[in-house]
Amino acid sequence: MNQEQMIETLTNLIENKKIKDLREFLQSINSADFPSIIENVNEDKIIIIYRLLSKEKAAEVFVELNHDDQEKLINCLTDTEIKNVMNEIYMDDAVDLIEEMPSNVVKRILTNTKPANRKIINELLKYPDDTAGTIMTTEFIDLKEDMTVDEAFNYIKQKALKKETVYNCYVVAADRKLLGIIDIKDLLAADRKEIIKDIMNTNVVKVNTLEDQEEVTRIFDKYNYVALPVVDQENRLVGIITIDDAIDVIQEETLEDFEKMAAITPDDGDSYLKTSVFVHAKKRIVWLLVLMVSAMFTGQVIENFESAISALPLLVAFIPMLMDTGGNCGSQTSTLIIRGLAMKELSTKDIFKVIWKEIRVSVIVGIVLAIANSIRIMIQYNDLKIAFVVGVTLVCTVIMAKLIGCILPMIAKKLKLDPAIMAAPLITTIVDTLSVLVFFNISTIVFQI
Repeated sequence: MNQEQMIETLTNLIENKKIKDLREFLQSINSADFPSIIENVNEDKIIIIYRLLSKEKAAEVFVELNHDDQEKLINCLTDTEIKNVMNEIYMDDAVDLIEEMPSNVVKRILTNTKPANRKIINELLKYPDDTAGTIMTTEFIDLKEDMTVDEAFNYIKQKALKKETVYNCYVVAADRKLLGIIDIKDLLAADRKEIIKDIMNTNVVKVNTLEDQEEVTRIFDKYNYVALPVVDQENRLVGIITIDDAIDVIQEETLEDFEKMAAITPDDGDSYLKTSVFVHAKKRIVWLLVLMVSAMFTGQVIENFESAISALPLLVAFIPMLMDTGGNCGSQTSTLIIRGLAMKELSTKDIFKVIWKEIRVSVIVGIVLAIANSIRIMIQYNDLKIAFVVGVTLVCTVIMAKLIGCILPMIAKKLKLDPAIMAAPLITTIVDTLSVLVFFNISTIVFQI
C-alpha cells in the first residue's frame, strides 16, 4: 500500500469512527512511514492517530517525526502521555529531542522524565558537540565474565526489551571496565554451561567518549559493525553507538560538506522549504561577498591589459572559455582530493605524490584541450598566432588549476580546517585571475603589444 492509499484509509476509518479497525491498521504501518503520513493529515487527526498506538509503537513513531511535528505533538499530549514517551524512547533519542526543543517544551519534557533518566540525559548533554559521547546510548546488554551461557541468556531475556540492541553483548568487570565482547550468535552456538570469560572476544574495537563522530563513522565503515562500545578515560563502558546513529552522522556530515563546497555557511537548520528566506540568505551571503571581492582582482587584471584588448579585441572572446576550463579542472581535482582526505585514502604526507600525479594528468589534459582548441581556431579564424597563444594558455591554466585544486585542500587539512572549504567556488575564483593573467602576458609577448 502506497502513501496516498494509507492516508485515504486512515481518513476513512477516522471519519467513520471505526476505532478497532483503525487501531489494527495503525499497528500494521511501519514506524518510519508515519512522518510522511502525519505531514498530510489534519492536525486534529494526528492526536487521534497517536493515541491509538500502543506505548511501544507510539515511542517508535515519536522518534521518527521531525522536530516541528514532535513539538506540536508534545503540546497536544497530556503529562501522562509524555511520561510514557520518555519511558519508552532510548536515551540518545531523548537527548536529541531536548537539544532541538524550545526551553518551555524542554522544561515540560524533563518534568515528566524519571529522575534516573533525567540524570543520564544531563550527563550526555555535557559531552562536547560532534563527539562520540553525544550520539551514544546507555541502553546495552552488559554481562559478567563469570556468568555461564545459560545465565547470560536468562539475563538477556529480562533486559532485552529495554535495550537498543542485543546483537552484541559487552563483558564488564565490577568497576565497569570493558573486558570483552560477545556476539549473540556465539552465545547461541556455545554450550549452556560454558563460562562467558572463556568464549568472549578480548580484542575489542572501541572509541572514547571524546572521539570525533566522523572518526566513529569511519570505524563503522571499516569493521562493518552494528554497534560500537564507548568508554571513558578509565576504559569504563559508558555507552554504545548503534549503526542507525552512525548513519545519521554520515548524512549530517555529508550535508555539511556539500554546503561548504557550494560556498554556503553550514547551519543546523530545517529542511529547504521550512528554512526562512532570511536564513537562506544569511547562509549564502558571507561567502558570496568574499568571492565577489576576490573576483574583483580578475577585473583589475583585465583592466591593466586594456591596451592589448584595444589592439586585438578578438582576445576577449577566449577569456570565458579559459576561465571556465580552469575552474572546471580545479573543481575536478579538489573534489577528488577532498574525497580522498575524507575517506582516509590520502593524508597531508602524500602531498608531493599528489602534486606529481596531478602535474602528469594536467599535462595530458592540457595538451589534448589545446590541440582541440587550436584546430577550432584555425578553422574559424585561420590565425596561427592566436591558436598558439590560446593553446599555451590552456596548458598553463590546466596545470595551475589542478595544482591549486590539490594543494589547497591539503593545506586546509594540515591547518586542521575542513578541506571542503577549499572547493569549487574559491578555487574557481583564484584560477580565473591566474588564467587571465597568464593569457594576457603570453598575448603581449607573442603579438608584441
